[in-house]
Amino acid sequence: MSTNTMPTPASALFDYPKYWAECFGVAPFLPVSRAEMDTLGWDSCDIIIVTGDAYVDHPSFGMAIVGRLLEAQGFRVGIIAQPDWHSADAFRALGKPNLFFGVAAGNMDSMINRYTAERKRRSDDAYTPGGIGGKRPDRCSLVYSQRCKEAWPDVPVILGGIEASLRRIAHYDYWQDSVRRSILLDATADLLLYGNAERALVEVAHRLARGDDVAGITDVRGTALIRKDTPAGWWEIDSTRIDRPGKIDRVVNPYINVREMDAAEKQRRDAALYGVADPATDKAVVKFMPHPGRDRDCTVIRLPSFEKVRNDAVLYAHANRVLHMETNPGNARALVQKHGDMDLWVNAPPIPLSTPEMDYVFGMPFARVPHPSYKDAKIPAYQMIRFSVNVMRGCFGGCTFCSITEHEGRIMQNRSEESILNEVEQIRDKVPGFTGVISDLGGPTANMYRIACKSSAIEAACRKPSCVFPGVCPNLNTDHSALTQLYRKTRALPGVNKVLIASGVRYDLAIKDPEYVKELVTHHVGGQLKIAPEHTEDGPLSKMMKPGIGSYDQFKKMFEKYSKEAGKEQYLIPYFIAAHPGTTDEDMINLALWLKRNDFTADQVQAFYPSPMATATAMYHSGKNPLRKVTYKSDEVLRVKDPEQRKLHKALLRYHDPNNWEMLRQALRKMGRADLIGDGERQLIPTSQPETGSAYRPSRRKNTEQAHQRRTGKKILTQHTGLPPREDGSKPARAGKRQAAKR
Repeated sequence: MSTNTMPTPASALFDYPKYWAECFGVAPFLPVSRAEMDTLGWDSCDIIIVTGDAYVDHPSFGMAIVGRLLEAQGFRVGIIAQPDWHSADAFRALGKPNLFFGVAAGNMDSMINRYTAERKRRSDDAYTPGGIGGKRPDRCSLVYSQRCKEAWPDVPVILGGIEASLRRIAHYDYWQDSVRRSILLDATADLLLYGNAERALVEVAHRLARGDDVAGITDVRGTALIRKDTPAGWWEIDSTRIDRPGKIDRVVNPYINVREMDAAEKQRRDAALYGVADPATDKAVVKFMPHPGRDRDCTVIRLPSFEKVRNDAVLYAHANRVLHMETNPGNARALVQKHGDMDLWVNAPPIPLSTPEMDYVFGMPFARVPHPSYKDAKIPAYQMIRFSVNVMRGCFGGCTFCSITEHEGRIMQNRSEESILNEVEQIRDKVPGFTGVISDLGGPTANMYRIACKSSAIEAACRKPSCVFPGVCPNLNTDHSALTQLYRKTRALPGVNKVLIASGVRYDLAIKDPEYVKELVTHHVGGQLKIAPEHTEDGPLSKMMKPGIGSYDQFKKMFEKYSKEAGKEQYLIPYFIAAHPGTTDEDMINLALWLKRNDFTADQVQAFYPSPMATATAMYHSGKNPLRKVTYKSDEVLRVKDPEQRKLHKALLRYHDPNNWEMLRQALRKMGRADLIGDGERQLIPTSQPETGSAYRPSRRKNTEQAHQRRTGKKILTQHTGLPPREDGSKPARAGKRQAAKR
């Protein structure tokens, strides 16, 4: 194994000398068969990417991004998409790769892709031709990796993608209701790359190409690997020196930023952590590290072992908190977690891509369509994004139920205007069926483009999990002018008739810049705009790290004002989550009453879905709140785990559905809220079922048009479908305050 254990400095993606196979040029599509390899003149692939998604050569699909990036580095890259995993035969289809297999489940965790929040199997898969479900195995990365090893035992296997990223350490698995060990061990892979891993992937590929042993690649940021022990030169911190239940040793505090310590405190900490014995006197000698940056680079935090977090939910919550506090590339330290007799080592997060590097990645020669082997079969996920453009990566919102921050990071990575406008022109000129409408110009959120901390020094030192909770940080630059200018330049391009925004708008950030809201509402709303208040009550909102409903009300006023000034009838589509940790039955009743007062009816609703490694998932599993220091005496977080209670919370969001009334009547009476049963305007559900064949009309303000809509059953608010606004830019029919979102 290599003795070079210190993290390596980041090299720009385009600074590497190209591999010799660049002489083969650019492939129209990365090959998926030996016949295509023969056409390209290849005798073998240098790298083979195995993916659980259908191969779409588009920058919204992971296999296309990394495949084209590796091709630009000079490597011959093949794709094995959605192989038959029941044997190793499909994994031999392209022959033996010269360097490594890259394995990913696809754009989604395979378990979330396959199962609903109620653990029921889905019948469809948006990333499969024809939308057919069941074309990938459960725990896809794990199965594919094992088959690759079976096909070619001596070829390194490198895991990547969101499934591997969210399972890089011991993690709670919702489907087994238990803590599983790192996927790296179960998959028997050689290396795991987490996050958007272009930087790590390019470095690893070039090092393997020059003959390095994969076991010696231990110093790359954004990677996880297996070790026997901590190497020489590293200082180890225990994260959990527990003297007795309820007390955590304050000598070692992994949550504190060393730059915030005063000199005396730092000296005490260093004496505790870095004291070594003098062989001559057997007395402690303190070794000080005068450079905090170097100190951090060779410091590793030891998390509680897999065995401990599996058996102790409080330790699991503690480990989850430590991991999330060590996600800022500017100050994060390596983590280590023992699994049996092996150490899982997680290097510090990758350095975010610069704007030139983002332009380089998104400027690859993508065909922008599915591989021709799929013929006329429709791939729903592609149909949804084929006319959209990703302008940025990352999210500093930190919502506890969301996986974006854990995977992409909270530092925004932005493309240049030139790169974005060039992609819009490519869509206009190359993508079949383009009618002049860009369906989205956004990313994980709609409005974080070029928004960052006012001070790079503060940003590098900060350990806050969110820049916008409990309020917008005063150090955050909330100027949306760069995004406003981008909108204007995009819609001014010849052949572009309309630019819509389908990514969710972070409204608490948007209200800081009224000019942006006016621009958005006036020109970029196709009749409806989705935003995500998620709830109305402070209890669940505080556990979600979401703003209070007052921010929504403020944005709604601005939205209605600018819509009226533009002479347009447009509607907000708010999303809500049922059964989130911290949510009481009373909270859900209050949300249902809010929905009724505001004349919203929700057709499809979302129950909380515990994704691996999310902070809210740690709450769900442990009953503790990792947003604060975790001890055995910490206040309990209410968990909605009982299936009947989860069903009740969803039913309250669909209070208007007669199928839910009997259950709601029983629940309301049991809770002492029978006052909400009746036909009055302030009551939630009626006292009796409607007659067969008749439609119930809940009592609301007198409004002839709304009554007509209730009788016909039209204009139902659709929640959490993930679908974009209409691609033709048309407005929905008038719906009063009942938001139209049926597509």
